[in-house]
Amino acid sequence: MERARAKILVIDDTKTNIEVLEGILSNDYDIFVALNGKKALVLTEKVKPDLILLDVMMPEMDGYETLRQMHALNLVNNTPVLFLTAKADAKSEQMGLDLGAVDYITKPFNPDLVRLRIKNQLEFKQQRDHLHELVEEKTKDLRKTLKVMLTSLGALAEYRDPETGAHIKRTQVLVQMLAEKLQNHPKFSHAITSKEYIDFYATAAPLHDIGKVGIPDDILRKPAKLTDEERLVMSTHAQMGYDVLLNATRELSNHPLVKICADIILNHHERWDGEGYPNKIKGEDIPVGARLMSVADVYDALVSRRPYKEPYPHEVAVAEIKAGRGTQFDPDVVDAFMEIADILPGIYEQFKDGAQ
Repeated sequence: MERARAKILVIDDTKTNIEVLEGILSNDYDIFVALNGKKALVLTEKVKPDLILLDVMMPEMDGYETLRQMHALNLVNNTPVLFLTAKADAKSEQMGLDLGAVDYITKPFNPDLVRLRIKNQLEFKQQRDHLHELVEEKTKDLRKTLKVMLTSLGALAEYRDPETGAHIKRTQVLVQMLAEKLQNHPKFSHAITSKEYIDFYATAAPLHDIGKVGIPDDILRKPAKLTDEERLVMSTHAQMGYDVLLNATRELSNHPLVKICADIILNHHERWDGEGYPNKIKGEDIPVGARLMSVADVYDALVSRRPYKEPYPHEVAVAEIKAGRGTQFDPDVVDAFMEIADILPGIYEQFKDGAQ
């Protein structure tokens, strides 16, 4: 398959210069022309050139200012820019290079040097682009491997407690829906920065009870309410799960997905008013993922059948979540929950206890 011709944008207010460059380059490249800086900004965004030839001396907006605005608009992050100039003094060259230009071509143009410099810069760009693709591919592979490992860890809790299987699937869906609702909220945009981060929260949610692998069976599977002493033992699962995760992911502890998992595991039983466990942190000191998980976890526990209780009706569970607004739960997370509450019964039909 023949490779597409590279696109070169020539920005110059002198038509003679443009004609000379077109004569030198048009046999090998697709040439686009802008006669001033303002048109260049529009054309750069539209054409997405592989290389830009930018005249320094232009009226209204000179080449330096044009390049500044291109960077401000993120138009030339990976695009080589070569200045065209009749001024060859060191100060002018330094200014252009400081702005991010990769080279200068002096007037009058030497056709062979113009072709060679452009050829070299396009080859460098091609190599950089290829390296970037390789890095992206390896990053995706690492992310997939990490997700598989974390999903496997989450399955341990499901293995120990059969009730947990459907619970972690339902809460995963609910956490994802809450994250989607809050992505553009000013208090959450710093923590839910992209669709990738929404996926991180959804991936992390099934691990929230991983610490239950360390809870004795006579407590974990007790078909009745727990005593105060047993509840104290059960409450250790948050810290145990956190320790398990950190030991399993020691080499990846700075990865954002691992951090989100750790935050959720350790803090999903903390309360907005500071009366939760294990560390009694409160308010916005509680990580965002844990605040999402807290609402999802409690709602699911309320509407689910357990050996010691029948499921609460959806309406009663929603009222309980609403009643915990500002005491047990982050008020903004509760507000987001209320926006999706009406569709939850239909979604939960897909994840009933015992369903595959």
